Amino acid sequence: MNLENICEAVARLAKETGKEIKRYKKENGLKVEVKGRHDFVTQVDKYSEKLLVEGLSQILPEAGYIAEEGTRTDRGEHFNWVIDPIDGTTNFIHDVPPHAISIALMQDGKVVIGVIYEICGDELFYAYKDGGAYLNDEHIHVSPVADISQSLISTGFPYSNFDRLDDYMKLFNHFTKNSSGLRRHGSAATDLAYVAAGRFDAFFEYDLKPYDVAAGAIIVQEAGGRIADFKGKDDYIFGKEIIATNGLIYEDFLEATKKAFGNK
Repeated sequence: MNLENICEAVARLAKETGKEIKRYKKENGLKVEVKGRHDFVTQVDKYSEKLLVEGLSQILPEAGYIAEEGTRTDRGEHFNWVIDPIDGTTNFIHDVPPHAISIALMQDGKVVIGVIYEICGDELFYAYKDGGAYLNDEHIHVSPVADISQSLISTGFPYSNFDRLDDYMKLFNHFTKNSSGLRRHGSAATDLAYVAAGRFDAFFEYDLKPYDVAAGAIIVQEAGGRIADFKGKDDYIFGKEIIATNGLIYEDFLEATKKAFGNK
């Protein structure tokens, strides 16, 4: 299997779908549905996922799907696409950047390809296993910042699951006092892409889904960064929690996260 060729095909599909999203929204407007507490979906999300599934089924027909809107639910024996048709739907509804298409390919439970197309900025981030990370065909690398006090950190605020909010606020307060600043953009996929590109030095969030983080995780890793769950383990795709760093501040970042969240 040629991962580079597959990645290039997925990247083209993501960008084409992003352009189609803009056209469709302009011509049809938005119809917003409520999926859950502070959790929304539009007909454009569903349309985007339909286009992506159709395109991906041609690129790798034997693959199954983990898709946010459930357009396809069949799982493959070895390969599965992990799709978020619009990550940052609330931003999208309000016409606020960023919002992005996120696509990953998992092989036997491991992510081997990741593509993120940030629609507003027309920025295409992608990576494949052992192939490096790219932004619009240029190599990217995580930042060289080696001290948390000089780092810019991204996060996502809890919006429906507040069970760990007190612990989250401990970590939020810690980094507010001990870093160069915190940012919240509302798109985990884009946040991870920005860590890979060296714009942010680290990112953390809990209550995330596989389609929020799968593509971004491999892009960060191929850009030289380091990913983990809040305990420093590898359960960040399905474990609903993630830290992503440039690697140089990983140990200090993980220590602060463990202190705030304990064994929860």
